[in-house]
Amino acid sequence: KINPDAPLDKVCILSCGICTGLGATINVAKPKPGSSVAIFGLGAVGLAAAEGARISGASRIIGVDLVSSRFELAKKFGVNEFMNPKDHDKPVQQVIAEITNGGVDRAVECTGSIQAMISAFECVHDGWGTAVLVGVPSKDDAFKTHPMNFLNERTLKGTFYGNYKPRTDLPNVVEKYMKGELELEKFITHTVPFSEINKAFDYMLKGESIRCIIRMEE
Repeated sequence: KINPDAPLDKVCILSCGICTGLGATINVAKPKPGSSVAIFGLGAVGLAAAEGARISGASRIIGVDLVSSRFELAKKFGVNEFMNPKDHDKPVQQVIAEITNGGVDRAVECTGSIQAMISAFECVHDGWGTAVLVGVPSKDDAFKTHPMNFLNERTLKGTFYGNYKPRTDLPNVVEKYMKGELELEKFITHTVPFSEINKAFDYMLKGESIRCIIRMEE
């Protein structure tokens, strides 16, 4: 059971997306304070991954997304640099390596795009860089990278639900929120009564919301 004082209209969003992104960073990537993290994809899961990097004390959080308008909102989640792959005439992993003196310490991929997965792995630093794959690829996708990227001591990991075990771990995530470490309110962009549930689907399909709360009693 979670803390009975926790407001259910806030902690209800700690289901799929938020825990997945948050845990991918905190539990799997495990960035050290002062480190650099690249987040691929700034939807709800990517923003949760950025929030995990912020909580972990990462000093440089680079958001990578094909939609430049997402950067302003991402700043609330700790993202302090933004990169749109379409703005560059070379692979984004090369650009990241150039601006970070060899690559970031950690990368978290939250798109499901196989190219983003490869870029996330290839943008981490030799020797200690770790990339974490969160997005779900198409069934025919194949991950292709040069074997030297592994021989140069980079690590590639995958995660499901951010390596959280819901029954035992969710109460601790709720406590992070209750202590003010995890800021859930900024994920909630809309609230609608159950009678207007179609509005919630419209927000989602248009990409206008991060999380929309549906009030069942209204």
